[in-house]
Amino acid sequence: MSATPEIQAEKLTFRRYKEGETKVKRWQEQIFQASYSYKCPTYIQSTPPCQGSCPSGEDIRGYLNIVRGIEKPPVGADGKPTMTWQEYAWRRLTEANPLPAVMGRVCPAPCETGCNRNEVEDHVGINSVEHYLGDWANKNGLKFKAPETKTGKKVAIIGGGPAGLSAAYQLTMKGHSCTIFDEHEFLGGMMRYGIPGYRTPRDTLDAEIQRILDLGVEVHLKTRVGTHVSMEQLRESFDAIFLGLGAQAGRALPIPGDAEANSAPNVVTATSFLRAFNDGRLKTVGKRVVVVGGGDTSMDVATVARRLGHIEKVNPTDFEAAIAGHLAQDVADISLRQGADVTLTSVYMTASKPEIEHAQAEGIAIMGGWMPIGVVKGADGRATALRVMQCEAKMVSGRLDIKKIEGTEKELPADLIVSAIGQAVDFTGIEEFDSGKGLVAADKNYQVAGKEGVFAGGDVIRPHLLTTAVGHGAIAADGIDRFLAGQEMVRRPKIDVHAFDLMRKYVEKGVQLGEIHAPLHGTDKAKEVVHNYDNRSDRYVIPHDQLFLGHFQYTERNKRHITHLNKDSALGNFEERLDALTEAEVIAEAKRCMSCGQCFECDNCVVYCPQTAVYKVKKNESMTGRYVATDYDKCIGCHICADVCPTGYIQMGLGE
Repeated sequence: MSATPEIQAEKLTFRRYKEGETKVKRWQEQIFQASYSYKCPTYIQSTPPCQGSCPSGEDIRGYLNIVRGIEKPPVGADGKPTMTWQEYAWRRLTEANPLPAVMGRVCPAPCETGCNRNEVEDHVGINSVEHYLGDWANKNGLKFKAPETKTGKKVAIIGGGPAGLSAAYQLTMKGHSCTIFDEHEFLGGMMRYGIPGYRTPRDTLDAEIQRILDLGVEVHLKTRVGTHVSMEQLRESFDAIFLGLGAQAGRALPIPGDAEANSAPNVVTATSFLRAFNDGRLKTVGKRVVVVGGGDTSMDVATVARRLGHIEKVNPTDFEAAIAGHLAQDVADISLRQGADVTLTSVYMTASKPEIEHAQAEGIAIMGGWMPIGVVKGADGRATALRVMQCEAKMVSGRLDIKKIEGTEKELPADLIVSAIGQAVDFTGIEEFDSGKGLVAADKNYQVAGKEGVFAGGDVIRPHLLTTAVGHGAIAADGIDRFLAGQEMVRRPKIDVHAFDLMRKYVEKGVQLGEIHAPLHGTDKAKEVVHNYDNRSDRYVIPHDQLFLGHFQYTERNKRHITHLNKDSALGNFEERLDALTEAEVIAEAKRCMSCGQCFECDNCVVYCPQTAVYKVKKNESMTGRYVATDYDKCIGCHICADVCPTGYIQMGLGE
């Protein structure tokens, strides 16, 4: 085994001049003159790209600020903190995602791909902080706090995967009673039956699921809706229904003109293979295994993250390929560990470079650019080989264009052939929800079209990441809550995340704003309002070019240790490969966060203001997000405070 190799990152410098420039630029020319300036600083809260890139909408900036010590846990009547910083950060994190220990291990971390710190040296290890907090909560037996009052409303949840568990958690926290129906022996969905235990340790998964059930969620296992229970029965017994059944049916080998290609008993889908393995039913795979599949359906997440954060420079995440849906790689890994010779063939490889290199290091043969054209069978009806043909494939206007190369046909001997080309939804017994495209059609509140009181989320809407399913469950829970209250569905915000709430900080601090009597526009004296502050988190992701990047020194990322295996050490090894950071490393990593779009109390604006117009708020009134303010009688609109604000929290806009 070997440890993760050290990679020497390039140290950046923020030079004022570029090569070839000959003219001196004076900063004074950029500063507004008091004689005609009308702009004064406002404090604008924006969404950081990490949160904007997170499919489950976690308040990432919020819990990183807690870990680094900027935001403190609430203080009790005795003047002491009511909880540790770890618990406070975990509770902030789990407002959006109740499964941090699992997601910290398997999520490909689009939040890190979108992180503005990529433009300095390397992204913040958000995934590793989540990993640490989830494990800390499990080790210390933390529990969710159930609401004291119940609404009396009942919700049926079909499917106990990440979407169903997320919906059950959010709805229970809103006071509703939830019952999960799942056809499997255990809850977890793709987290349990689609990902091997060395990616998601079962004790970790069980602990996080049990914490949700401890809120009072009722469960019916080995119960398939449409077979054991009808939709009519659910409609009669429950006030609302959530469809979170996932996409756990595999897709057969795409071999046109050969209807019998998939009939052999040793030609199976990846989902069937992984389910048998995780159930303990798979004892042997044979000597030669051929896996057909090129990677994951969710690799476009990085592109989305870069668009959100305007990131031009992207660094690889710790374990970017360890995600639900990466069926081909998981099948190949398991087969290899059982001593088989494994060949992974694909028309178009979408797996990440690190995962391909990892597979090759373990002895898996990678054949990119080969398509299946037939299955060779023996007299007993079992497959003996997969016929393949070389091809050229490229993306054209978002679709895969495949050209066969005649004369390149050959056979790959196989004792087992696994189709890992994607997943499908099994609508048996509930065909009424099939949109005709093998998925469920839902609106932006995830309410199923034409089905009052029925909502959906996760892979039944669009196969994607586990964390995407968690986010779907939370958004659907909001919609169900409004439906049960008899309220109209609201338009979801452009940026749907759990954001920092300054008003909540006022309540925690015990500061009462009271009734508003003074004009709001431009006030800096009235005690009953929060002056020169605006929350734009629901519509604005702050890009890196709005930050003062020169404030941040080069600081290398604290990376989790990953155990790499070779062909010999991989055999029979099903131990976890990803180690958590230590407490000191987690704190150091959180301190690398640039707190994009929110003050992190650096004092730059106070120090550099030439008019002493920017000042610190009194200690008894100061709180997170309300650390400094502006005296507009002194402000001349020079915008130096905005220039030196590292986070982009100060923007020149008052007076427009």
